Amino acid sequence: MELNENADIDTSQVEDQRGSGGGGGGGFGGLPIPIGGGGIVGLVITVIVLAVGGYFGVNAIGGDGGGQADNSNIQQQCSNKSSATDQLACRNVLYINSIQAYWKEATPQYFNRPYTPSKTVIFTNRVSTGCGAADSGVGPFYCPADDKVYIDLAFYDVLAQQLGAPGEFAQPYVLAHEYGHHIQDISGTEAKMRRAQQGASSAQKNALSVRLELQADCYAGVWARHATETKASNGQPIFKSLTAEDVQQGIDTAGKIGDDVLQKRSGNPVNPNEFTHGTAAQRQQWFSTGYNSGTPDNCDTFA
Repeated sequence: MELNENADIDTSQVEDQRGSGGGGGGGFGGLPIPIGGGGIVGLVITVIVLAVGGYFGVNAIGGDGGGQADNSNIQQQCSNKSSATDQLACRNVLYINSIQAYWKEATPQYFNRPYTPSKTVIFTNRVSTGCGAADSGVGPFYCPADDKVYIDLAFYDVLAQQLGAPGEFAQPYVLAHEYGHHIQDISGTEAKMRRAQQGASSAQKNALSVRLELQADCYAGVWARHATETKASNGQPIFKSLTAEDVQQGIDTAGKIGDDVLQKRSGNPVNPNEFTHGTAAQRQQWFSTGYNSGTPDNCDTFA
């Protein structure tokens, strides 16, 4: 995977809240990213948090999406094109630019609706969102209440060192998955699924959650198929190349965060009734389906 150093980096698509202390009062106990069997990502009281992993501990308190963004540092950091593509934050901004460039064109075509841009909030330790306050232990997530993606970039260290997914393409895969949830929000799929969960048993709710997450994986694969076609605001291609090895890194990452794999890692028996994101094989299958077909039409995991 090679990014184009001549592509303009549009930092307006992110909100840099690193060091702003946006988490508000209350706070969270435990380790920064408690990977274990105790935290099922999903509906937490009235707070919806959709995370890329399966068992990152989730705590949530009331929040109003506050926190102060200051993009001056990231703007300066990414303004030097000769070095920007070597820096983690700038690379992630380019990934976001590419993902949104694709969906800007694809959303009207496949869903007959205009694409509404979604900002990614980059934070450290804790953040206040429209879905409540969260800490880094939640992992990356999309909040449908404020239409934003949230990520602490330190998550990539956890993904590489603790979960065994060190590949560089793991990063855009994570972001593309979360933007897949944004597409579900725009298309109405997320709201429809939440309505279907009402009155359902716990196992039925989890089964519906699995379908939602697998569809987001499929949408991530669709974007990956078209990533080299996306262009920056100055008309330059964002990617110079994307190889089969890169795509395999995405598939491998999907396998590392399957519910069954994470349950085993936590020392618990595999319990399909507690799955919320799908097995490793399912996640890999649906990412591959999206990539191989190149169309959201083949991502109907609810069919």
